Amino acid sequence: MSEEATTIGLIAGGLQFPILVAKGVKAHGGRLVVAGFTGHTNMEVARYADVWQELKLGKLGKLIDYFKSNGVERIIMAGTIDKPKVMDIRHLDMRAVKLLFKQKNKGDSAILGTLAKEMEREGMPVIPAHEYLPELLTPEGVMTRRQPDEREWEDLSYSWKIAKELGRMDIGQCLVSREGIVSAVEALEGTDATIRRGCELGGKGCVVVKVFKPGQQEQVDLPSFGLGTLEIMAEGGATCLGVEAGKSLFFDQEESIAFADKHGISIVGLTNDQFES
Repeated sequence: MSEEATTIGLIAGGLQFPILVAKGVKAHGGRLVVAGFTGHTNMEVARYADVWQELKLGKLGKLIDYFKSNGVERIIMAGTIDKPKVMDIRHLDMRAVKLLFKQKNKGDSAILGTLAKEMEREGMPVIPAHEYLPELLTPEGVMTRRQPDEREWEDLSYSWKIAKELGRMDIGQCLVSREGIVSAVEALEGTDATIRRGCELGGKGCVVVKVFKPGQQEQVDLPSFGLGTLEIMAEGGATCLGVEAGKSLFFDQEESIAFADKHGISIVGLTNDQFES
């Protein structure tokens, strides 16, 4: 990392990702200015911050002023945020309302991309978190002892193409199928709920695919998965997980692969080249 003295503004959500980002920034000698949000942020991140402030969700003007007043040069977004609450106009300041209602497409990627452009206009470009955590990027190929069988490869190919088309419409990143039949498509509910519903409807042997949406910006919303994803798959009887290699984040890799091997689940890092024909 060449920009070790950079002051990074971290927009911190929930779970472990903001903690990993904070540790990565500090390990590279960066100065860390963190914004947390009541009811959304993993508050453990505050201990790694050089500057910390808890803000109310949707107060875009205050967030920008906070970062600018603390000399932030670049911004990273990391962690889960409850999108329905973000979209609740009662929680938004006037700047956020204007930004949101200029946006015809209210999909995740479109909204996050618009927010990134707004930050860049303020002189604080949003950068990908994996600049500090390249080891989290999903590798290509089969990562587990068990290879997908012929039927699972067919479902991976089938689901990949559909998920990419849905991604072009900014609908979701995750799709569940079995034997050429889609049982669930991700919308507002998120990946975990999609897998549960897909397995309930599709039965044992479901295949789960997560893709990077065409037109999506790498710096704001990479697909991610980890041990929790595999645990939900095992509960529902899903047998194969395909995730886009190099454009998704794989948390708890060693634990996840060990768990998958124990439960006979195959994990595959997929690329576009495999399915273009």
